[in-house]
Amino acid sequence: MQDIPGAWRRAAAGAGLLSPNGVAAPTIFAEMSDLAARTGAINLGQGFPDEDGPAEVLEAARAAIANGVNQYPPGRGIPSLRSAISEHQRRFYGLTVDPDRDVVVTAGATEAIAAALLALVDGPDDEVVVFEPYYDSYAACVALAGARLVPVPLRWPDFQPDLEVLRAAVSDRTRVILVNDPHNPTGAVFSAEVRAEIVRLAERHDALIVEDEVYEHLIFDEPHVPLATLPGGWERTLSISSAGKTYSVTGWKIGWVSGPAALVDAVLAVKQFLTYVNGSPFQPAVATGLALSDAFFTGIAATLRHKRDVLGAGLRSAGFAVSQPRGSYFTVADATALGAKDAADFCRELPARAGVVAIPLTAFVTTAHRDAYATLVRFAACKRIEVIDEAARRLQTLV
Repeated sequence: MQDIPGAWRRAAAGAGLLSPNGVAAPTIFAEMSDLAARTGAINLGQGFPDEDGPAEVLEAARAAIANGVNQYPPGRGIPSLRSAISEHQRRFYGLTVDPDRDVVVTAGATEAIAAALLALVDGPDDEVVVFEPYYDSYAACVALAGARLVPVPLRWPDFQPDLEVLRAAVSDRTRVILVNDPHNPTGAVFSAEVRAEIVRLAERHDALIVEDEVYEHLIFDEPHVPLATLPGGWERTLSISSAGKTYSVTGWKIGWVSGPAALVDAVLAVKQFLTYVNGSPFQPAVATGLALSDAFFTGIAATLRHKRDVLGAGLRSAGFAVSQPRGSYFTVADATALGAKDAADFCRELPARAGVVAIPLTAFVTTAHRDAYATLVRFAACKRIEVIDEAARRLQTLV
């Protein structure tokens, strides 16, 4: 494949997957999930649940299929889902979102991020500021858009940015500040000071904000605070979320973008030539999910908090130093005390040593900052509690 011209090279290189001889490597998720399948190891690497979501949501999808909701939906998404997204933003965050102008439904948050960056970024003079480590699709999409990625490191163990480094990274060349909060892969939730500074810097430099909020309901200590709710935030922010993490339906790929109509229209102009539309029978099911009671949303956070605590205790008992996550599926642990020098090597050896699969944090960083994360490993807590218990038991063999 190395002789085939095209933008794939930029995407692969941006994601750190282009080898020196020009061959695109598989993602770390594919590699580690394959390793889990081949070895029988417990897969705490890739962030997908092993339990189904709420019965009401699943039944709504079955009913939609049975009732013929199987053809192309409207390009912006079915009206009931757009109305449910609008009501969700009002109910949880006090935001007024016009369902007909300020919302577009996408093929998961991944497409929403791709469409937003391709729509808003315009070539090599533009910069996109990201918080590192970052979800791997961010760098690939920035590269496809032809822009420059500007990473701001998050620091162990609380994974907050140095505000002086953030201020130095944002300039008049910054087109987009791309924010993931709660954060994958670290489990961090940004402080109020960091959130306010992001919006202040965006205003100062006339930058746009794209906020990936897919873990908005999986936060443990405090309610989620979208940047769009801060003074000066709404008019320059695209908020992105999806159903996959909240309702344990990661395979459905129903996401959405909300924000000012002009920005949403720009995303739609690109999105309609990517997937056009998707997931007709899943859209009314997600509308059902968004209208579930407060008890559902507090319950999923409490359940995941318990799993986080069980996983964290197991990791500490096995000899890891652990960063306590405040949201998301993930816990980051330092394997230095277990002899790790390189997180990728450690993770490739872990199935044979302990029968567990994890992901090296170095898969989410640029080469320039790799050393700062060299021994850090990400574990996912979005599994049945008995699976986490068994993984913790297996990890004791590392002691």
